[in-house]
Amino acid sequence: MSKQIKVMIDLEKSTFLSNSEMEKLAPSIFTETPSSEVSKHYTHISTSRVIDDMRILGWDVTSVQEVKARKETTMGVQKHLVIFRNPDVTINGADGDTVFPQILLTNSHDGKNKFQFTAGLFRLVCANGLVISDTNFEDVKMRHMGYTFEELQDNIKAMVERLPLTTESMNRMKSIEIGGLDALEFAKKCITTRFTKEEVEEMNVDYVELLNPTRVEDQGEDVWSRFNVVQEKVLGGDFRYSKGNKIRKARRVKNFSQDQKINKELFSIALDYVN
Repeated sequence: MSKQIKVMIDLEKSTFLSNSEMEKLAPSIFTETPSSEVSKHYTHISTSRVIDDMRILGWDVTSVQEVKARKETTMGVQKHLVIFRNPDVTINGADGDTVFPQILLTNSHDGKNKFQFTAGLFRLVCANGLVISDTNFEDVKMRHMGYTFEELQDNIKAMVERLPLTTESMNRMKSIEIGGLDALEFAKKCITTRFTKEEVEEMNVDYVELLNPTRVEDQGEDVWSRFNVVQEKVLGGDFRYSKGNKIRKARRVKNFSQDQKINKELFSIALDYVN
């Protein structure tokens, strides 16, 4: 196959976010006191401290989000997401294409979450983020209690060292084609990341349309191309389905926890076709 891997990156994001920009988007990142409901044994480490440490390691922030606080007691301590990118950490493809890795950090200040680091990638042709999910990239969790810069440094170093293994996985996806009934079955499996298998059996989905590329760069019958097309449509809600006589438009996935979960499951499904 001469066609090479394309990568997820938003070229509009040429600059990193400042602290003031992050605070406007997700103020919970800078909370200096935890929820009043945490145990007296809880150790509070603000996410902003981790951001400062990640900057020392060369990783700066491209995007942040926080979940909507459902009650007053969770305001300012709710779960949030920080996405990092290091301009000096890249994986160059054989024909000049470049993979830009990202690290996703989730945390909260209510005592319910540890620092959780997840590996991901950006792709050149669209703004969708890809979350890596395989045995080489299990999420890294760090407790607030006993948090140190040295432990963070070791964990990030280990994640970066495993990045070439992801390139191998993507190259395998690019080297194997799936068409006909196998492609339709692939699309059906991907839909189960948003609906239960029972719901899928009761639904009518145009799987041929789901597999239809929306851009020239995604044309191809290899697993990687199929995966990118379906991943964007499943997460973006760019498909319709019917139950009985009702035709419905899928909704875009906006919750970042759900986005990560679906992303991982989609990546795992794609890997099953090449391993």
